[in-house]
Amino acid sequence: MPTQGYSLIPIPNPSAPFVHVHAGVEELGRVFQPTLAINATPVAFAAALDDLEPPADTHRRAWREATHADYLAWSEPLPQVPGPVQMSTIMHWLRQNLPADTVMCSGAGNFSIWLHRFYRHPAFGTQLAPISGTMGYGFPAAIAAARLDPGRTALCFAGDGDFLMTGQELATAMQYGLAPKVFVIDNGTYGTIRMHQEREFPGRVFGTDLRNPDFAAYARAFGADGFTIADDRDAIPVMEAAFASRNASVIHVKLDTEAISPGTTISALREKALNRG
Repeated sequence: MPTQGYSLIPIPNPSAPFVHVHAGVEELGRVFQPTLAINATPVAFAAALDDLEPPADTHRRAWREATHADYLAWSEPLPQVPGPVQMSTIMHWLRQNLPADTVMCSGAGNFSIWLHRFYRHPAFGTQLAPISGTMGYGFPAAIAAARLDPGRTALCFAGDGDFLMTGQELATAMQYGLAPKVFVIDNGTYGTIRMHQEREFPGRVFGTDLRNPDFAAYARAFGADGFTIADDRDAIPVMEAAFASRNASVIHVKLDTEAISPGTTISALREKALNRG
């Protein structure tokens, strides 16, 4: 998904130098007139690129370094949110304690901003995430990662509505003796939709409130470990216990509904929308 926006490439002549790589020669030049057309499979093209030395471009190096510094600054400081549970405590602990090869998996929703913005992936091949807002993706992805490489930690970040779509796959994890770790970020609402409701129609909440189960008890019903974080003081002891366990673990994080995203609250969204008129 685009981060800030995008524009379509003009047809047939792109407005910038355009390199088109495609395995089918009939596709090259069919829609766009490329600056450089390369008839190759993605694997062959990537292998050829791997043998090339990058150009000695000091301007681009300076740009990369400045961009990376911006990224690091954007992921600090970890914000405080309304309610007794602070996601900052959880994210800081994960950043400091997870193995470098941990596979981080997520579904779609505002909850995933905490992971994507504040967790710093130390290596390639450590993220599984959906495209185009696919809810329910994270937990099956974590099960697949645990099945493929049981020696690595597979961690899933899921929202409450997100986890309710595929949480029954705990049965699969238990059947195959897998031990993914799952954070269910429960704020009692379909957060992204609620955010849009408050932004466009402040106070007119419809169809987004959730009445959730006890996710820790739900996990235990499958034979997995179930934990609850209802207060910030619980966070570190719970995470230490969950990650010490060799069993699949679900950590039910009870987040205040006001904490709709790291950067704003429901009240702030509503006030801004009302002031906009």
